[in-house]
Amino acid sequence: MSWIRSCLAAMTLLVATYADAAGEPRIAIIIDDLGYQLDAGRRAIALPGPIALAVLPGTPRAAELARWAHDSGKEVLLHLPLQANSDDKHDEPVGIDLDMSREKVSATFAMALKSVPHVVGVNGHRGSLLTRHPGHMSWLMEEISAHKDLFFVDSYTTANSVAMQFAAEAGVDAARRDVFLDPDRSPETVKRQFERMKRLAIKRGFVVAIGHPYQATLELLERELPKLRDQGIELVSISELVR
Repeated sequence: MSWIRSCLAAMTLLVATYADAAGEPRIAIIIDDLGYQLDAGRRAIALPGPIALAVLPGTPRAAELARWAHDSGKEVLLHLPLQANSDDKHDEPVGIDLDMSREKVSATFAMALKSVPHVVGVNGHRGSLLTRHPGHMSWLMEEISAHKDLFFVDSYTTANSVAMQFAAEAGVDAARRDVFLDPDRSPETVKRQFERMKRLAIKRGFVVAIGHPYQATLELLERELPKLRDQGIELVSISELVR
């Protein structure tokens, strides 16, 4: 019965979050993986509209790019590495793994949050293993919930993710990724995924899309984002869509 109540709570959160989706189609876009390359990061920050920038904690350019994004009027997310199916450990400087205790998860989250200034929300980097585990996701959501102004975006790298369920239980505002703009780096794939994103937004009223600071992705977004308004689609911040 507890599992059923949790599922109902997650569904209620989704409905409440997107209650006004029947109006103009809305799209929120997040650019992941900032923190290593300064030039690509700055180019992503310069994209037109309220694009969110997800910064990897502990990376060489994390603080600099987060400040640059904030000063440019863009929202900053903590792009928190979570253990994936394909490896035993993450490769990034800071992240959460399955062998961590409750106390270690708390300390790691605090360290990650401290390394990225101006954070308004959290999304996962990889995470196809850890987001399936109720215990660790419950702990993570408790940490996010302790910061009342933070929300969570499930990158949804596995269909078995329990992130939305435990976000609802912890009272954390949350949304789930609908479209990856660049599952590979070819211009043809990015164009196809961008068109898919628009169709989905028109069909149901909202979309959360995630891309990366790849050449093909940045070129397409620079070219196509200014056209959305004339196509009857509103580009909004991720916080507006989540809340």
